[in-house]
Amino acid sequence: MKFGVVLQTDPPASRVIELAQLSESLGFEYVWTFDSPVLWQEPFVIYSQILATTKSVIVGPMVTNPLSRDWAVTASLFATLNEMYGNRTICGIGRGDSAVRFIGRAPASLATLGQAITAIRDMAEGRSAKLGETAVAIPWVQNGRLEVLMAAYGPRALELAGQCADGVILQIADPFVVGWAAGVARSAAAAVGRDPAAFRICVAAPAYVGDNLGAQRDQLRWFGGMVGNHVADIVERYGAASGAVPEALTAYIAGRKGYDYNHHGKPGNPSTEFVPDEIVDRFCVLGPLAAHVERMEELKAIGVDQFAIYLMHDQKEATLRAYASDLLPAFAR
Repeated sequence: MKFGVVLQTDPPASRVIELAQLSESLGFEYVWTFDSPVLWQEPFVIYSQILATTKSVIVGPMVTNPLSRDWAVTASLFATLNEMYGNRTICGIGRGDSAVRFIGRAPASLATLGQAITAIRDMAEGRSAKLGETAVAIPWVQNGRLEVLMAAYGPRALELAGQCADGVILQIADPFVVGWAAGVARSAAAAVGRDPAAFRICVAAPAYVGDNLGAQRDQLRWFGGMVGNHVADIVERYGAASGAVPEALTAYIAGRKGYDYNHHGKPGNPSTEFVPDEIVDRFCVLGPLAAHVERMEELKAIGVDQFAIYLMHDQKEATLRAYASDLLPAFAR
């Protein structure tokens, strides 16, 4: 199992680049960032600096969407970085949450998302893609490579990921929910003739190493609120009692009253008071290092290929170093 980090592109950008450099030096193989260019700084500009000052780490958004940028622009961004630095980018993509909702737009449909995944990957790898009625290829791309992982929670989204993406991003570290979601996506991949064993599972969630569980929960409660945005969409689509989605994922949002994106992804988010300690413990990874090892073993047994740490708390470097000291070497072996 490989490990990555997820950063917000808060100013100063130099701090984001510094954390990316530290992550690579400690053995992390992926550096992801949020992609909400109004709430935070434009990530692709920062990627160029991360790639220029590192040797092998792979960078990309967790996650972009089909609406913020024209698909040809998105493909060209990845292709340009890959030409400059040697196929060291990866694309995480979803329907759109903070990037589009914060500016008053609705997330993309799954149909649009599926078309975007195919078009962006094809153009970034030098193939022709259909944009409306026009076939478009980027003529200067040579030997381009772009893995596209789709963020998903609900059954239809997980099926779409299995059908057209290279893998799925599951923004939750609950082994039960991850196992269910991975099964849905891999079954969908097999149903369309794809190799489910080659379909990648990336779990992304906050991790915080330490003994003060109360303080850790307070720092990580924001994550339950962020996941709740997507869960609310699922409940609206399928109904709370439909059985289409495990109750382990949906029941906790009963007390949810709304969400303020001005505090998105930040400790102390006032929109997360409805998130109980039990959800923080299940959705995130906290406690002493032994608890982290145990959770990683559970996720690896399910078939998780990568665990990406959301580093939105007050012990970023300490957590990175704790993982580098024990977990990364153990799981690399």
